Amino acid sequence: MSGLARGELDRLIRIERPIADESFDGAGSGTWVLVEDNVWAGIKDVLPSRAERLADGITIATRPARVRMDYRPHLTSDMRFVDITDGVDGRVMQIVAGPADIGRRDGSELMVEDYSTAGNHA
Repeated sequence: MSGLARGELDRLIRIERPIADESFDGAGSGTWVLVEDNVWAGIKDVLPSRAERLADGITIATRPARVRMDYRPHLTSDMRFVDITDGVDGRVMQIVAGPADIGRRDGSELMVEDYSTAGNHA
């Protein structure tokens, strides 16, 4: 018996990993490269709570979610997911916990967050 319900894998995501810029003045200017494209996943937002925090005087609002997909042994916590369900780059999600195995490697579950600054966007 599988640990994942096929119907819950309703979003297409892209998996990316960071590549550091190793030039002398390249600190903080790395890029993201494709690991895997067109991966079916289930994305479930975590229920609202006090998800705002103050970081260096800037209010940051996080949007935590749980992501489930078929088992992938190569996932690491420094990767990120990009929701491409609608054919364009959408929500970008940083892995913050996991991966955890579901069942006997039937699937993988991870906790992710995407960020936005809180406040008036006008």
